[in-house]
Amino acid sequence: MSIQRHGTTRRYSDSVVYAGTVYLVEVPANLEANITAQTENLLASIDRLLAQAGSDKSHLLMVTIYLADMADYDAMNAVWDAWVPEGHAPTRACVQAKLANAKYRVEMALTAAVVQA
Repeated sequence: MSIQRHGTTRRYSDSVVYAGTVYLVEVPANLEANITAQTENLLASIDRLLAQAGSDKSHLLMVTIYLADMADYDAMNAVWDAWVPEGHAPTRACVQAKLANAKYRVEMALTAAVVQA
């Protein structure tokens, strides 16, 4: 089986696909925004990356959410709950972490199944 990489730079790939599974990590691009806007931005980007890799949010398997401040938990969940399709919630963990950029409010690491044609 071959490994497919999308958006590859010297340091990272936007996503990696292997054996029918998509792996990706995403951060928001709107660094001056609040947690609601950053989460919306991040999830829209995840939608694009999953589509590029042959998947979608209904095929999520596992998500780890990293929050800079757990005080943002409820606001992030409000956006998350509206985004995840009913009946397709993945396993999920949410932890507070010191993120690589002090302006990131949220970061997510995901695995998803490739959509079978």
